[in-house]
Amino acid sequence: MKKRTLLLLFALTATLAFSACGKEEVEQEPEVETQEPVIQVITEDNAAPVIEEEEETVVEETREGMYRSELTNEWIDESLKDQRPIAVMVDNEKTALPHFGLSKSDVIYEITNSKLNDGVTRFMVLVKDWGNIEQLGSIRSVRPTNLQLIPEWNAVICHDGGPFYIDDYLARDYVENFSGTFSRVNNGKSREFTEYILPGDLDKNFANKGYSTTYNEYYPGPHYKFASEDNPVDLSSDSTAIKAEHIQMPFRHNKPFFDYKDGLYYYSEYGSQHVDAGNNNEPLTFKNLLLQNARYVVFDDHGYMMFHSIDYNREGYYITNGKAIKVQWSKSEELSPTRYYDMDGNEIVLNTGRTYVAMVPDDIFDNLEIE
Repeated sequence: MKKRTLLLLFALTATLAFSACGKEEVEQEPEVETQEPVIQVITEDNAAPVIEEEEETVVEETREGMYRSELTNEWIDESLKDQRPIAVMVDNEKTALPHFGLSKSDVIYEITNSKLNDGVTRFMVLVKDWGNIEQLGSIRSVRPTNLQLIPEWNAVICHDGGPFYIDDYLARDYVENFSGTFSRVNNGKSREFTEYILPGDLDKNFANKGYSTTYNEYYPGPHYKFASEDNPVDLSSDSTAIKAEHIQMPFRHNKPFFDYKDGLYYYSEYGSQHVDAGNNNEPLTFKNLLLQNARYVVFDDHGYMMFHSIDYNREGYYITNGKAIKVQWSKSEELSPTRYYDMDGNEIVLNTGRTYVAMVPDDIFDNLEIE
């Protein structure tokens, strides 16, 4: 038993000694542990954040006492900011020439007025700063098409009567009008060509009717989208754009056309360039042209007609700066602005300046020539 105990003590002593030797060797020469390389898979969750360059802030230009007109994007007096435009029916028979005041307008519509007389057209002239009108006209009757269009501008229509087809439209709360209440000018012509807006006429009409001179509850808001003047619309970037330096409109009666020069479209009709007798014979020019292919209905044998100004995905053209692209236009209701979209479905943007809008009967639209 004693011998066995001595053997166990000897074994235990040897084990402790061996352990002490091992510990000393590890401390003197530590073993270098070899590790496999760690491969990290980059995912959206653990990817390092991408540092984006800050976009340059575009500071919108301001001018003291002025704002950009919602009709043209041009700078006008800030006192006009809430003032409603007027829409004036202007005779476009050759006998009515020369016109007065059109070169000071903001937007001009040319619309076929009758299926008789080779489809004679009539102008609807929108003016924001009507307080400075010196002479505008001559003024003629209105049609239902015009009364469907003016609500999208919250404009007051100025005319001299019209066929009974207009009665239901004039009865709408959002259609306000002045009819046959303007000045007569002795110009040597028959009476139907002598009515003009002269200074004071509109103030008198607004006061007599009690209409608001500022936008009312029916105003749908700004109408067009405009590009910055520092970065104007350049349709040549559109692969579908075509050259548009001469445009022959398909209206048979006055045969109007446009020639492009100096960045503007010059309007001519009846074989001559249009001039404004009320503004030193200033030529009538436009920065933007919007041409609409429009369906219509004829009411009677007298040629009275009405366009489907409320319609969807109708074809047309937008023309500016020497180029033209095809567009589609839509208008959902009388109070909604007409919208124009390129063939990719993007709403078009206009350049600063006056805009011409034509409603062309669908049965002659293909006669439009763009060169």
